[in-house]
Amino acid sequence: MTAGDWRRRLRRIARIARWELSQTTTSYNRRTLVIAFVIMAVVGGVGGAALSLGVASPAPNTDIYRIGVADDSRYTEVIETSNSLVAREADRRGLRTGEIDLLIEEVRQPTAPPDEPQPVPTLIVDRADSDKGNAALTAFRSAIQRYNNRLMAAEQNSSAAYPVIVQLRYQPQSTLGAAALGETEDTGDTTSDGTDGAETNGVDDGGGTDSAETNGIDDRGETDGTDNGRGDGTGDTTGGSGDATDGDGTDDSTGDDTASSEQSTPAVDGTGDSLLGIDLFGGGGTSGSPAEISPPFPFSSLLLAFIFLVPMNFIIQAYGSSILNERISRRGELLLVAPVERLDIVAGKTLPYVAVAVAVTAAIAFGIGGSLFSVFAVIPIALTFLAATFVGAMFARSFKELTFVTVTITVFLTSYIFIPSIFTNVTPIALISPLTLVVMELQGEAVGLGSYVFSTAPFYLSSGVLFLLGTGVYREEDMFSQKRVPLKFLDALDARLSGLRSVGVLTALFVPFVFVFELLGVAVLFILPISISIPAILVVVAVVEEIAKSIHIYAGFENDTFDRSIATALRLGAASGVGFFVAEKFTIVAQAVGLPGLELGRAALQPAGVTPSTGTLLLLGPLVLHIVTTGISALGARRNLRQYVATLLAAVAIHVAYNFGVVQLYG
Repeated sequence: MTAGDWRRRLRRIARIARWELSQTTTSYNRRTLVIAFVIMAVVGGVGGAALSLGVASPAPNTDIYRIGVADDSRYTEVIETSNSLVAREADRRGLRTGEIDLLIEEVRQPTAPPDEPQPVPTLIVDRADSDKGNAALTAFRSAIQRYNNRLMAAEQNSSAAYPVIVQLRYQPQSTLGAAALGETEDTGDTTSDGTDGAETNGVDDGGGTDSAETNGIDDRGETDGTDNGRGDGTGDTTGGSGDATDGDGTDDSTGDDTASSEQSTPAVDGTGDSLLGIDLFGGGGTSGSPAEISPPFPFSSLLLAFIFLVPMNFIIQAYGSSILNERISRRGELLLVAPVERLDIVAGKTLPYVAVAVAVTAAIAFGIGGSLFSVFAVIPIALTFLAATFVGAMFARSFKELTFVTVTITVFLTSYIFIPSIFTNVTPIALISPLTLVVMELQGEAVGLGSYVFSTAPFYLSSGVLFLLGTGVYREEDMFSQKRVPLKFLDALDARLSGLRSVGVLTALFVPFVFVFELLGVAVLFILPISISIPAILVVVAVVEEIAKSIHIYAGFENDTFDRSIATALRLGAASGVGFFVAEKFTIVAQAVGLPGLELGRAALQPAGVTPSTGTLLLLGPLVLHIVTTGISALGARRNLRQYVATLLAAVAIHVAYNFGVVQLYG
């Protein structure tokens, strides 16, 4: 195609876009516009309130524990930096009446000679005789630990802050070894001499107690100055760096203690536990299971999902109504008979809504303090919303069906976008959602290219495939027919089939959808125990992949595109299996964010050969599996729906057995 041809196509697309824009703006009456304006004003008001709060939005536990402490106490700053704690006047009577939950007092010790270290004041902690008092004591101890950890991380002299560093290195014991288990070099299990609960700049954790040790505090919350495994527990400062050590400088609670608190408390220099660091899983010594992490309340993710996605719902409603109205009123015939390609028609009708979505997204992103990166992170979400709505509008027979379709689209995509972002700063599962990229940018964290591709590529590819399928039924025999939605779906698939090669290509195009469903399964099942989540994700993977490999083959047989011989079915199954095998290797991008390092992520991706170290079985096994299982499904698809479902279940059973075998052998 020459440059002149491209210019003519672009002019036609622009003309159709202007026509679509004029038709849309004149189709709404004043009442509808007023209602839309009021709703948008409400959304803007909520967004404005969020702007005044910033990204660090309030959580349900904000200022929940009232701590009585003197204004000049060393612990006042600790309380002020903790969201769950709020300082109150140090009054013992308030402790008895319930006005405060915890009372902090310090007893000065006799002054030592000038040439000797000065004694640290004895800390006396009294808690209210209630469950809330116990919880306040725990929260106070954790706040001290987080405060000390932040000060240690901000110390320029790292050797003074962390005098002793222990590195754990796991050596492979087999062909795959530790690499397959995600146990790469781990520098996160680090014990720092005297840093866990030690005094920093004159603040200790209560006379020798730390978050892992309660023997130093009696039932009344008072410290006795002892600490198991920590020598004398006096917390004498070492001078110079402002750090402190206890006794012999050892602690029976090592790097795991520090990491557990740092999961939810980033370092003050902004280089704390980042999802984009070199070691995504080793730091902290936790396995990443929900039982070992304490994710912050996802207020920022919830708010961003609200202010970004609510406007998109208005846009897709207008877009879907326009597409369906052309089908019902048969106005689309004018474009179908015009000398314009179907792809140009769809592009022209979609362009105004894409422009509005980008403009709204940019306004919101810049309004909340984001940059162009936030816009580029949300654009694929908008494209997917529009693409799914376009397909739904092409399949629906009435506005009632369209409403059901758009609600389903909204619920699914919102769940996919919001649920993973809950785990921002906790686990790479959060990077499944592009919304996590926005949250990370607002928090000042760097985002690598691999993370951006991992988060947005499924959306870009899925939107492209959806537009391709919808364009396939943008023809008179499908637009103005009253076929049911499932039959329209089969027609859309059949429109892209012409031979063996087309079957393999269409299977490859389904891989982004497979990736999306599998990632959503990982995010949803992540909250369950490993003993349940791993078998469940293996079943989910098998079901999703087998449907994706065979549904279009069934569509081809139903529309008589292929002859129903056994040989043809086996050839189609082989072509689909090869296409899927080749395309699924692109899921290697999951390694860019370390998803195979999680047990659940490894279980989902390992049967496909997405592992740090891959054996012969993981290279050739999936190819044989996909050819065999798709061939079985194709044998049933050539007959009827009932036979197809039966053979599909058989293929799923074989696939599940294979997945279990691979996980047992290599995981």
